[in-house]
Amino acid sequence: MQPVGLFRTPTQHLACSDGRWHELEGFSFDQLFHAASPHQLVQDLLATAPEVEIPPVTETPFLAPLESQEVWAAGVTYYRSRSARMEEAEQAGGDIFYDKVYEAPRPELFFKATAARARGHLAEVGIREDSTWDVPEPELTLAITRDGLVFGCTIGNDMSSRSIEGENPLYLPQAKVYSASCALGPGLWVGDLPGPDTKIRLAIHRDGAEAFSGETEVSQIKRGFDELAGWLFRQNEFPDGALLMTGTGIVPDSDFTLAPADEVRIAIDGLGELRNPVIRV
Repeated sequence: MQPVGLFRTPTQHLACSDGRWHELEGFSFDQLFHAASPHQLVQDLLATAPEVEIPPVTETPFLAPLESQEVWAAGVTYYRSRSARMEEAEQAGGDIFYDKVYEAPRPELFFKATAARARGHLAEVGIREDSTWDVPEPELTLAITRDGLVFGCTIGNDMSSRSIEGENPLYLPQAKVYSASCALGPGLWVGDLPGPDTKIRLAIHRDGAEAFSGETEVSQIKRGFDELAGWLFRQNEFPDGALLMTGTGIVPDSDFTLAPADEVRIAIDGLGELRNPVIRV
């Protein structure tokens, strides 16, 4: 089906379909993640939803497109991520683990954020006060119902402390889970998932100039979307569904670290662009 974008503001839920915008009255993201067929639910809501003016998407501070869902992440799903993780963990002797997990049948999966820790479009994302090497990780993020069905996707920013993770792989939760360590949006797109040629782009702006940029393609992800979702739901329960970041293929070089007042811009073809200013937390 043609993807439909679902957007959330403090007072409204909006849907974008074929370039036309509608207000969804009585809608909630929990309702979407509980549905047996999210696609059909969205189509039924659109049938009676009033049309509204097109919002200035790039300038509207949309909230993260979730409600009660947990956010999880997959690691080392791109070769570039494998190489970067081995580099940062080499001194601690943990580099071999990243090489092994890249080749292993079982993926690396880790908890990333509760809904309260997730930030939306134009909201501030954070770098830890006790970290010296910090990067954003641009990730295609899957939307999965409580029954384990992958039904849509959004843009994700998995903020990461490479200095803490590199010191010891057992510090991964501290490197990944903290206030404002996750951003999602601007909207959640329900429908067909991006194809292998879809571009994922990252740009970091500092003092009015571009300090870093890079891009990759969805085809570079080593594991399939249903495969990752299946591992996440194996012997686990998500009564409100989940969002799953699928890993990153763009990692700045080791001489780059984020600084307060930087702006992170992540774009994925067909999903728009997620922008977030950086603060120290």
